[in-house]
Amino acid sequence: MTADVGAQLRKGVVEYCVLGLLAREPMYGWQLSELLIGHGMIASIGSLYPLLSRLRAQGLVSTYEEASESGPVRKYYRLTDSGTGQLENFREQWGTFAATVQALVREDDIHG
Repeated sequence: MTADVGAQLRKGVVEYCVLGLLAREPMYGWQLSELLIGHGMIASIGSLYPLLSRLRAQGLVSTYEEASESGPVRKYYRLTDSGTGQLENFREQWGTFAATVQALVREDDIHG
């Protein structure tokens, strides 16, 4: 097993965190990266773009361009209907999954 448990946990859920953020509002890459880095979900913006490419290839997000008041045109990412469905599926399963893991790893007797 790997020593960096946190990295493995983040790897398993970061895509759903992106979908969750995009469910709130469309965002451009830098905006997404700042939020994800701030919450410790990714290390750098460089790890975000391959993830966004995968989500786009899977049809879970789409892009559009919009002029920026402070510089060049920005590429925004937004959730597709498929992305919304994937996120809903994750939300339905996450609570039960997290509770099960918590029950299995807690220190008290599992049979208690």
